Amino acid sequence: MRAWSLSAGLRALSVIYLMSASAFGVEIALHSNAPWAVGLRDGARTAAPYVKMAADVANERIVKPAAAWSLSVSRRVYDWINPETPAVARAVPRKIVAKAAPVRRPAIVVPEPPKQQTASVAPPKPAMEIAPPEVEMPLVPAPDANPPSPVEISRVLTHLKVSLTKELFENFGMFLYVSKADRGPWSQRMFVFEKQAGGDLNLLYSFPVSTGLEVLTPGPNGSLLRTNTTPGYYELDPDRMYWRYHSSQWDQSMPYAMFFNWEHGGVQTGLAIHAATSKDIAQLGARASAGCVRLHPQNARLLYKLIRSNYRGLAPRFAYDRRTATMANDGLLMHDKAGNLEFAEGYKVLVLIENNGGSDIVAALF
Repeated sequence: MRAWSLSAGLRALSVIYLMSASAFGVEIALHSNAPWAVGLRDGARTAAPYVKMAADVANERIVKPAAAWSLSVSRRVYDWINPETPAVARAVPRKIVAKAAPVRRPAIVVPEPPKQQTASVAPPKPAMEIAPPEVEMPLVPAPDANPPSPVEISRVLTHLKVSLTKELFENFGMFLYVSKADRGPWSQRMFVFEKQAGGDLNLLYSFPVSTGLEVLTPGPNGSLLRTNTTPGYYELDPDRMYWRYHSSQWDQSMPYAMFFNWEHGGVQTGLAIHAATSKDIAQLGARASAGCVRLHPQNARLLYKLIRSNYRGLAPRFAYDRRTATMANDGLLMHDKAGNLEFAEGYKVLVLIENNGGSDIVAALF
């Protein structure tokens, strides 16, 4: 049935198309300049009233009914071609399958696993400060197999007082006297003096040390390096004190390192007081280091803790030669234009290193 109706509709559309095309062709011909068309147009003007009456009758009786029929057929054909239109849906019953409503299942809640308590992670420190927790050791001196006699201690004290200017003596609270000599009763030893309230110096400790070998020594990369411990007066650098430090130049551990605040040629030098490690501990009392002053780990820890706890404060600045970018290490202090001492935050600790083993009462500063 549907196929027949579709065929009939198509035939009707063809007829309408041919009729419209013929009427359009006639209209074009009537408006052309052909002699017969001109004659028809002239005759039409003469018989215009009668033609209009005939045209009105034809329009009402023929054209309008034909146009309505053609439109009806066209709509039916379109509806058959597009079965989704409402008209077709009403004309042709279709099997409607109701869509089931989506099943709403309850949400599955997965409980979160209990959070583990983790310790906060501190940002990494510079390589020189990364170290395991400090090993607790008693804050007492290590046993000393060859302590100096009271006579030698008195001689050291007298010599130190002579070596200090009034400004040095008044503006520091602790004095570390180090002999880098390779022989003599004072050789390879540090004497720790504390200034008391009345101004007297009191010996706190006497430690065996190891200073520089004083010869060119192959470094880890094979190049020859100096191992001198330069004599002179030094302050401690407040910005370079580490309870754990590793020397990249010598690939060596330097526990409880306290570097000297001494700039030479525009560069902060690597001289420091620190603990000996491993086999170097047995060499204390003889020259063995790359230039630093080594102590027994127990003594290094004691001194490190004591200085950091009790001697932080304003300390006088050593003179500075801008031409050579070198800080004085001969005891000369810096003064302002008015002649007053200049101070900076640091440690009120003065280190004096000499090549004097005590055999000669006059120190050799070279």
